[in-house]
Amino acid sequence: MPAPPAPSSAGKLTLLPLIAATYFIVSGGPFGLEDTVAMAGYGGAILILLITPALWSFPTALMVSELASALPEDGGYYVWVKRAMGRFWGFQEAWLSLVGSVFDMALYPTLFVSYLGHFLPAMTSGQRATWIGAGLIAAAAAWNMLGAKTVGGSSVVMGVLLLSPFAVLAAASVVHSGMFARLATSPAAPRHADILGGVLVAMWNYMGWDNTSTVAGEVENPQRNYPRAMAGAVALVAIGYVLPIGAVALTGLDASRWETGGWANVARAVLGAGAIGVIVALGITVGGMLGAAGSLNALTMTLSRVPAALAEDGFLPRIFARRDLKTGAPRWAIIGCAAVWALGLALPFSKLLMLDMLLTGSSILLEFAALVALRIREPQLARPYRVPGGTAGTIAVSIPPAALMLLTAVRNHAEPVGPINALQLGGILMALGVVAYFVGELFRKP
Repeated sequence: MPAPPAPSSAGKLTLLPLIAATYFIVSGGPFGLEDTVAMAGYGGAILILLITPALWSFPTALMVSELASALPEDGGYYVWVKRAMGRFWGFQEAWLSLVGSVFDMALYPTLFVSYLGHFLPAMTSGQRATWIGAGLIAAAAAWNMLGAKTVGGSSVVMGVLLLSPFAVLAAASVVHSGMFARLATSPAAPRHADILGGVLVAMWNYMGWDNTSTVAGEVENPQRNYPRAMAGAVALVAIGYVLPIGAVALTGLDASRWETGGWANVARAVLGAGAIGVIVALGITVGGMLGAAGSLNALTMTLSRVPAALAEDGFLPRIFARRDLKTGAPRWAIIGCAAVWALGLALPFSKLLMLDMLLTGSSILLEFAALVALRIREPQLARPYRVPGGTAGTIAVSIPPAALMLLTAVRNHAEPVGPINALQLGGILMALGVVAYFVGELFRKP
């Protein structure tokens, strides 16, 4: 089958849209970090948010920078693992990513509905929430039909709108430094200590760096832009997380007042009930909706390229490999993914998060294995960017993410899902990937 048409250079992602898309894929704003503050307090939350990227994001960004610049093809991590370790492991990489995406992609409509509920609680009650979530998935699919460049451009605009109220809140918090400390009889403290829970929430908030690799064939000068985009996005995500929390900490606001979806309440507490406080709180609430929609939109772009790559290799019907001649968007892959993602909307947020971390995190470990394997098997492969330290360096950067994944497995063991726990369900889904490969091999057309 001939290679699918690539979009012209005028339709490709440039550096700034790639950074913005990566920001939404990984972060989408500091939403969800409220639980980290409540679990670990201000000092613990800031420490977690500084240590987690060092152990999780930075190694992953290094890995993506090397492999995406060395093998800049649509399909990204699937292509890397297949080339490094063979078709079986490449399929497992794609399987883990796609099955994990069923849980991951349901998180963003859930967050969107929760913030919409601040405005229209009656609209988001009962089954209406599920239909709104399904509608958001459909809207992201429709927007993605316009191509990667359009998705990247919209990410820049949404990023500016999302972060603006947090910049105002951070500045106001610095001005009001100590305002609550003067009224408090004891220092601010977390409602209950749960450092492991805080770490896992932070890991989810720092996960997704590898997803941008799947559109490498639609990025302008990927050898140059991927390492720069990773560096820029790491800095933007870290600053966007630490700065507003650190600024609010200066006010002395009791950490026990933080709760899920509570950024708007924090803004009202710091800025008061006047016009500025209301406007910033409203902006943050709208920003929560933008963050969820932006993350869903950017991830639809990247994840839909995986079934397209599988179809090109004969594991899925050829129709999923078809691309729009003008935009390069794999239309049928986008439609198929959107239909499957809607199935995850029935699960609660906590179970979605745990299963997503287990499955997607396992796929990331396969990518680190591919990084090491390619260094050993193809030392002469042209690598515009290299992880420092040779093969030993690639092994060293793989160790911290592997250690964090052990923590994820421990936490999944304690999360019930019906009659079993999340770790057992994750294991069943992984085993199904092995079965699916051999069944697919029976019908695969080279």
